[in-house]
Amino acid sequence: MTQRRRKRNKPDRKRSSFHSIPWQQLVNPYAPLEVCTAEQVEQIHAATLDILENIGIDFMDAEALSIWEKAGAKVDHKSQHVWIDRGLLMELVGKAPAKFRLRGRNPARDMIIGGNHINFLPGGGFAFISDLDSGKRNGTREDFANLLKLIQMSNVMHGTGVALIEMMDVPVSHRHLQRALLNLTLSDKPTTGAAHDRIIPQDILNMARITFGDAALDNPVDPVIVGIVNVNSPLRFDERMLGGLLSYARAGQALIMTPFIVAGAMSPITIAGAVAQQNAEVLAGTALAQLVRPQTPVLYGPFSTNADMRSGSPAFGTPEGGWVSVIAAQMARYYGMPSRGNGGLTNANSNDAQSAYEALWTLWPTVMAHSNYIMHGAGWLETGLTISFEKLMLDMENLAMFQHFLKGVEVNPDTLAVDMMAEVGPGGHHFGTPHTQARFSNAFYEPFISSRLSMENWVAQGAPDSAQRANTLWKQLLKEYEAPPIDSNVKQALEEYVAKRERELENVDLYY
Repeated sequence: MTQRRRKRNKPDRKRSSFHSIPWQQLVNPYAPLEVCTAEQVEQIHAATLDILENIGIDFMDAEALSIWEKAGAKVDHKSQHVWIDRGLLMELVGKAPAKFRLRGRNPARDMIIGGNHINFLPGGGFAFISDLDSGKRNGTREDFANLLKLIQMSNVMHGTGVALIEMMDVPVSHRHLQRALLNLTLSDKPTTGAAHDRIIPQDILNMARITFGDAALDNPVDPVIVGIVNVNSPLRFDERMLGGLLSYARAGQALIMTPFIVAGAMSPITIAGAVAQQNAEVLAGTALAQLVRPQTPVLYGPFSTNADMRSGSPAFGTPEGGWVSVIAAQMARYYGMPSRGNGGLTNANSNDAQSAYEALWTLWPTVMAHSNYIMHGAGWLETGLTISFEKLMLDMENLAMFQHFLKGVEVNPDTLAVDMMAEVGPGGHHFGTPHTQARFSNAFYEPFISSRLSMENWVAQGAPDSAQRANTLWKQLLKEYEAPPIDSNVKQALEEYVAKRERELENVDLYY
């Protein structure tokens, strides 16, 4: 019996250290990075009030215009334009909560969003997918499912993404249903919901009711869905996004107000002008959400960077993009709102050095600015057109190192270990001390992709680069995946709802 127990407890050398990364609620213990002084923040705020009061903003939806008019804003229905009094704006923005809980099917995986909490999310919105075996290609439902499985297995991924990849083998009018079904069955982590028009959000909400119960759709303190509302910058909310905003706010679900500003194209070329405009857009959407339902959770969530002035396309992983990320978190704190940030962004077309350093130029400012909900944390390639299985794993390594870094350094008599220094003395070594022996297995971060082999041993193994090691890992993880438990009645009800709605939407022209 003893021999069998010893054999069973022997460490599995074939098991990846990926599995030893702990699941935890991350809190940033360091002081937040700031690039603007208090006076500069006030200047941005003053410019924002001027923009919304005197320039105004488009709300291209009749219901939204009526809501604004009833609240006392100046509205031109013909041009679909609204001017928002500064007093009304600040009264409404002040109703948005500073912190909330986003629930998943597994309560142990719930997210705390706000304060110094940090949550990492995968990339989303990709048109293509790639891996070393097949190259770049159109995505499929199977690809979407495989990405979800890897995200579910990763303890540094705190939630899933609604639009990981376009499923080109699924009719457009059915895709939101299949995405929601896969998100709610293959993972038990919190998820996002597409905020496109009114039909799509309503389907997502109905499926959330099936999964979480009716009470979950009337509880803005603990929402189960977060919808991303993209602003059609400059200074315009279109009808489709407003449909999602109104639908989710009414149901007590969370929203992310997301201007996509490329400085020099959709805003003034100066970073100050870009952040003032994005601030106006975020606050205008936040205010409308509070008119629909006070205390609707809203994340301050811009997705902004500078333009590449040679091509006009967005440039990612830039110093200017880092400034914007930090200022966004500063402005969110100024208004008492949680913030969304971005991580892992790159213009690189392959998993090369550029993809690594641009991703870190996005992640470091975002993490150290105390962004609470970091989207696109893993998988992003080709300016956001492609998600890569290998980049997903490589970025997860970075996120795991951030998680370890955020633990901070413990300083006390035991960790100072002066007694061990005295015992070893000058010229000795600490490998054999009781202090080292008690800690050697978990004292340091253990990478699951990075290699520390000598040149000779690395060559003997075939000289695999990091992308090749990542390729091996994601394939192995998919073999090991086990679906999280779900009530069989809930799963059946979700599948039946999807089948029913697919029949009803067969000839409906839905688009994203």
